[in-house]
Amino acid sequence: MARVRQAVTIKHVAADAGVSLQTVSRVINKEPNVRPQMQERVQASIDKLGYVPSLAAQRMSGSRSYLILALNDRERTIEQWRARAGTDWVDQMLLGGMLKCAEFGYRMMFELVDTHSDHVERELTAAIAALQPDGVILTPPHSDNRLITELLDSHGIPFARIGSAGGRFGIPLIMGDEQASADATRHLIDLGHKKVAFISGSREYELSDWRQTGWQSAMDSAGLATDGLCAEGDFSFASGREAATNLLTRPDRPTAILASSDQMAMACLEVAREQGLKVPDDLSVISFDNTPLVSLTDPPLTAVDQPIAETASQAVEVIIAAKNGNDIPGEPIIVPAGFIERESTAPPPSDT
Repeated sequence: MARVRQAVTIKHVAADAGVSLQTVSRVINKEPNVRPQMQERVQASIDKLGYVPSLAAQRMSGSRSYLILALNDRERTIEQWRARAGTDWVDQMLLGGMLKCAEFGYRMMFELVDTHSDHVERELTAAIAALQPDGVILTPPHSDNRLITELLDSHGIPFARIGSAGGRFGIPLIMGDEQASADATRHLIDLGHKKVAFISGSREYELSDWRQTGWQSAMDSAGLATDGLCAEGDFSFASGREAATNLLTRPDRPTAILASSDQMAMACLEVAREQGLKVPDDLSVISFDNTPLVSLTDPPLTAVDQPIAETASQAVEVIIAAKNGNDIPGEPIIVPAGFIERESTAPPPSDT
């Protein structure tokens, strides 16, 4: 009969290294005040025995859970998953967050919470009690929910707020929305467009105002009028259709549109086709987010590339720094967005 190999535990490591369990735990948890010689000794036993630290071993010190909890909006996330809309926000959050967590021996978990629910406090309190996270990452619209931020602060849990600069608590991280919007608008202006329209996002999100401000400032700097060129949306395809229809049926229709989401930009392509307009010959379109579908549209969409993975990575890093008692930035952390130029932008028609 084949012998079943016994799993290597923290006790085996401690015995092999000739140290206490707590010393092994301190080395695993990368805690300060461990002599370099002791770190090397314990690490040599870990490598020799092929030991893989478990969360239980990491929690032996009792002061940490080694879990980072990321909260995302339940209703919007489930809606996008069911629609298979090609939105990869959660994937990118996991990519950046999980890889950074692994560097520090942490794990990352996602929870879906309805920020509009009367039970949000109860849901979040239950999650905190069950998981005891060392930190929390908030995504819009949770980032602006005072009930959530004040609850986390009252529990003494470090947390990062993506896409929000307001509020008294937490560490704000901004994905350069205002600058990215201004740069995208300037790209269109540099191509020769004078009538650049903008479709805003939901007012529930602070970043919607930043994107509109970026567009407005670029137009103002170029001395271009914006009257009647701003249409309101809510990030959805349906709202993009309505906004694009209003803009493109005007007698003095715009020659370019910057939309605050990929879904609304794709709606612009559809409305343009219905109006007999060719993109980019008659109309240029730029989108925000750069989710997978926009490279497959006809034509592929030029897009602002949101640095979601990098922002999640920095959120994890700053949360762990705060947990370690290190200094954290007093100002919002700005993570610059990228810009991917594809085939949906070109100079305006010569007769405009």
